[in-house]
Amino acid sequence: MAGKLYIVPTPVGNLEDMTYRAVKVLQEADLILAEDTRTTAVLLHRYDIHGRLQSHHKFNEHQTVETVKERILAGMDVALVSDAGTPGISDPGFLLVRTCAAEGIEVQTLPGATACIPALVSSGLPCDRFCFEGFLPQKKGRRTALERLADEPRTMVFYESPYRLVKTLEQFSEVFGPERACSVAREISKVHEEHRRGSLAEVAAWYREHEPKGEIVIIVAGKPAGRRKNGERDDGREEEAD
Repeated sequence: MAGKLYIVPTPVGNLEDMTYRAVKVLQEADLILAEDTRTTAVLLHRYDIHGRLQSHHKFNEHQTVETVKERILAGMDVALVSDAGTPGISDPGFLLVRTCAAEGIEVQTLPGATACIPALVSSGLPCDRFCFEGFLPQKKGRRTALERLADEPRTMVFYESPYRLVKTLEQFSEVFGPERACSVAREISKVHEEHRRGSLAEVAAWYREHEPKGEIVIIVAGKPAGRRKNGERDDGREEEAD
């Protein structure tokens, strides 16, 4: 009988953000796939988990995915974790999930930590509708990707390196306009968690004077809705009658 693939979120900051179910799954798994075994070992030690660890990251996933699939088909229960957050969200995971799903293997994804949702909810910007863009291309295609989002009406969520934060905010100002509202969340769930809110120009100016450190999530307001011909708004929905 085939085993299962479990996708297990891990804390993005505070190690106490682990769920009881996540700990139980990792304790019972026959194999734990980790983005960095050294990072995961710290978490496993904290929760007295002694499962077998194997590296599974973006540099080797194409070579290991078939072997993992065969092990699950042979009856092993395998748990996949990343260094922080939910695997597959800007971290390895998609390829393995797709391979297992195509083979008919049961995939169970546990709910849990991810940096984008706390950053979004804490931003003060509309979060009923949003789009997640993750990391933008660093070079080729970056400008095109931004211009494609210029008319996006939903709140936008981006991940960014602290070393590129100021430059990215300046690029956002050029494409979206310097007055577009934004929020930069830094070090979610950690001791020095910070949320800096304001216009793109204001937040960029702040971080020019205060060097950012740690994990960064940028939340940018969507394009304000405005009337178009025939009563259509910028978000494509019809204006409600007064």
